[in-house]
Amino acid sequence: MKSLICQWFVVAGLAAGASLNALADAPAGQVDFSKFAQPGKGGEFVEILVKSNLLSMAAQIVEKEEPEVAKLLRSVQLVHINVVGLTDDNRSEMEKRVQQMRRDLDAQGWERIVTVQQKGAEDVSIHAKTRGTEALAGLAITVIDPKDEAVLINIVGDIKPEQVSALGNGLDIKPLKKVGEALKKK
Repeated sequence: MKSLICQWFVVAGLAAGASLNALADAPAGQVDFSKFAQPGKGGEFVEILVKSNLLSMAAQIVEKEEPEVAKLLRSVQLVHINVVGLTDDNRSEMEKRVQQMRRDLDAQGWERIVTVQQKGAEDVSIHAKTRGTEALAGLAITVIDPKDEAVLINIVGDIKPEQVSALGNGLDIKPLKKVGEALKKK
């Protein structure tokens, strides 16, 4: 009996170590959206997860006609988008979770580059994780539309500042387009 218990502890320890290694292997610009899982009671939920293999295939498709877009797609490792529909049951909790995520990003050394808050309108925050002065390792975009939904976007890769506007245009993310335009002016 004791040897069986010892074996379970060894297995549990190895599993814990493997999961810690998996977390350590996550790219520097990756944000954990696991606390924004599908809501209960039939709430709306959309998750989009596009990894580097599909992004590379997309780059091959547009290579001849849009070489700059292809170059951008190759520099992105991951695009992760969660859209959570807000209801009277989950609105307060989701707003608290998004605010906590923003505080966590600040505490983890991400730079808050855009904050837009208007009463009764969208609440937008964009954080960037830089790789020195040369590139962005990741972007984390959080949007709360108090009437409708919470949107969480994480873009991970090796993104040059001049590519941010193209990324905003390609993904149709208005605040990201504005950041890209501002970076071009510098």
